[in-house]
Amino acid sequence: MLILIIFAVKFREMARILAVDYGKKRVGLAVTDPGRIIATRLETVATDKIWIFLEDYFFKENVDTVVVGYPRQLNNEASEAVRYINPFLKKFQQKYPEMKLELADERFTSKLAFQAMIDGGLKKQKRQDKSLVDGISATIILQNYLEMLRNKQE
Repeated sequence: MLILIIFAVKFREMARILAVDYGKKRVGLAVTDPGRIIATRLETVATDKIWIFLEDYFFKENVDTVVVGYPRQLNNEASEAVRYINPFLKKFQQKYPEMKLELADERFTSKLAFQAMIDGGLKKQKRQDKSLVDGISATIILQNYLEMLRNKQE
């Protein structure tokens, strides 16, 4: 019984990883469970509300790493979207200097998210919900990051 309690306390203390799919209008968010095993869509917030959301979320939850989808072109150069993502990254590092910030290649995540919705049987009207696509994209970014971490451990 004591071992189970110690395990539960240690498991609960592990920090989550938050993924961000930052866009001009919306920000898709996904988070791991405390054990860093499962990536789950958290929600999608308006871009102008992201700082309020993050402040509240970091107050409530133990997060030590944030993974931000960074758009690249097929030739691996940064895409035009970095002009509004870079200011977000700079401000994030200023507001949360103790937080580990990782950039993840987000090429094709929107297409993968859309395909996941089709494969999941969502009707056309639901698939047109861009906030759902952004949230699923963040989940894909986070799942890819978790797989990269697992591959490094092997």
